Amino acid sequence: MTMNADTAAPGSSARTRLRRQPEKAVTDSGTLCGILDAGLVGHLSVADETGQPYVLPVAYARYQDTVLFHGSAASRLFRLCAAGAPVCFTVTLLDGLVLARSAFESSMDYRSVLVLGHCCVLHGQTKLAALERISERLMPGRWKEIRPPSARELQATAVLELPLTQCSAKVSAGGPQDDPADVGLPVWAGTVPLNESWCDPVPAADLAPEFSSVPDYVRRWRR
Repeated sequence: MTMNADTAAPGSSARTRLRRQPEKAVTDSGTLCGILDAGLVGHLSVADETGQPYVLPVAYARYQDTVLFHGSAASRLFRLCAAGAPVCFTVTLLDGLVLARSAFESSMDYRSVLVLGHCCVLHGQTKLAALERISERLMPGRWKEIRPPSARELQATAVLELPLTQCSAKVSAGGPQDDPADVGLPVWAGTVPLNESWCDPVPAADLAPEFSSVPDYVRRWRR
């Protein structure tokens, strides 16, 4: 795991300090970066000029003390981010369902990260390198095999960078914490873990027969 010294300690500012259930707060940057590195999809939120908030799902990659993501340069919301509108970026990993004896105590095991700040727009070789990092984050080994973006495609793509200077992380783990009065209820209680699994690759309908063999890097890719 690569981590830059500029990565802020989670919850180290008034804006990011956890006030509800502070016992679930993560205070070390290594754990925060590990959560980001384990995810594939994040959610980027921004409000438009009327104050209406929007949330965008984005593929992303963490690079040292920043998060990188990309989208259409024509997108109104991406233009807002590029113009310096304040954003909130989140990643949540669901690890299991916690089934308590009461509805109130039933919950989930999860790991989550929240990042606040303003995005920077990347250009030139830095932009291309960021696109490669995002691609390699999703499928290592793919970038060297596919056609690189054309000048027209690069112009149509916005690549943004969000620094990890205002962030928090939260981890919820363990079994149900029932009220002592509920322990004797005739109800099953426990945890149902959730695991990520990959299915067999499905070839494109127009794939030529000579390219039908699935590449080794696709078959090997497990997280």
